[in-house]
Amino acid sequence: MNVYDFDKTIYPRDSTAQFYLWCLRRYPGAWLTLPCTAWAFLCLGLKLKRKTACKQIFYRFLRHVPADAPETFWREHIGAICPWYLAQKRPDDLIISASPEFLLAPAARAVGFALMASPVDQATGRYDGENCHGAEKVRRFRERYGDAPVEGFWSDSRSDAPMAALAAHAWLVTKDGIVPW
Repeated sequence: MNVYDFDKTIYPRDSTAQFYLWCLRRYPGAWLTLPCTAWAFLCLGLKLKRKTACKQIFYRFLRHVPADAPETFWREHIGAICPWYLAQKRPDDLIISASPEFLLAPAARAVGFALMASPVDQATGRYDGENCHGAEKVRRFRERYGDAPVEGFWSDSRSDAPMAALAAHAWLVTKDGIVPW
């Protein structure tokens, strides 16, 4: 199986940030959480709280967003999936991402890949587990797939080194192209 990160890997941007800005343009109530968002990023930058706690504060904007927003967002943005990925896509591909599962699920259905992502409640923004990042990706992969071999792994981030170490071949996706890990 091949495994890919999502944001800035097979999708050229950070899908969560893009979804947030998209929601601010469409759902005025999301603006009410702007002070919380600023506080969350300040805490993250100053390392006053763990990343998962900061993201949970940020996700409060979801309380002002309808349940069908992720589907609508992806109807408008699915065409941005990187052509290099679509050209090599296989039926057993796994996307493993720190982005919320509810946000990436419509993209997974549209493109046809298996998905592991952060367990965030869409209605409340609260996590039901850990942010799917770094070593947590490996833990969750092993929990679901055991010792299944990973033929290839692609990511834009060195924080995915634990997942890259599982793969027979790993590639780093940069703005300039794809290079061996």
